[in-house]
Amino acid sequence: MSILVNFAIFPTDKGISVSEHVSKIIKMIDESYINYKLNPMGTVFETKSMSEALEVIHKAHQILAPYSERIYATASFDIRKDGKDRLEGKIKSIEDKIGRVKK
Repeated sequence: MSILVNFAIFPTDKGISVSEHVSKIIKMIDESYINYKLNPMGTVFETKSMSEALEVIHKAHQILAPYSERIYATASFDIRKDGKDRLEGKIKSIEDKIGRVKK
């Protein structure tokens, strides 16, 4: 199974820049050995189960909770029973059709 998650989570009461807080979440994901990619509006990661995906989001919330009175979060899921390594595979599929794309 492959669960692709595109998510963003950040405190709303810490001013214009929240990278100090978001970087703590990225560090947690990186240290969890989960395949992920940053994008300007969030992070995409891939897990093998829904429980693992939700655990990442739960841990992200736990990281921010002590620092903020209000947290914004959004997530979208692409769940495929027979997939794996789709984080790179979906991009490769497009590049096979039209050539190299910006990443």
